[in-house]
Parts: sequence; C-alpha cells; structure tokens
Amino acid sequence: MGDLSKRSTVYFDPDIHHALCLKAADLHQSVSELVNEAVRLSLREDQEDLSAFEERQNESCLSYEALLADLKSHGKI
Repeated sequence: MGDLSKRSTVYFDPDIHHALCLKAADLHQSVSELVNEAVRLSLREDQEDLSAFEERQNESCLSYEALLADLKSHGKI
C-alpha cells in the first residue's frame, strides 16, 4: 500500500471472506490488494459503460412495443 492509502471497514459474507483469503494466499497478495484491484476493475467497467452510452446517445430508440410489432411482422414471434 502506498503512503496515501485510506483505511475502511468492509464486511464480507463468511464464505466470500474465506475464498478471498485463500485466493490472496495463493497469489501471494494481501486481501486489500485483491479488493483494490476488484474495485478498480469495476470502476473501469463503469467508465467504459458510460463512454458507450455517450457514444450512442444520438442513436434512434425503438420502443419495446415497436420491437414486438417488428418481430411479429417478420414471423419471429
């Protein structure tokens, strides 16, 4: 951990905590390192999702009802 690390208390389901401890030991990492990496990955995925939404914001939107009508007209439902 760097000098700028912050401490936080996180409560895990006991089975999740056990699995996390085993994985940390297997990878020769701390639980904190694994949790930090998992959070980074989640935040990165959120950023990618937001970017995709932004890129597609001007696309036309098809309502659910219109989609069903289109599927029916093409014999798919």
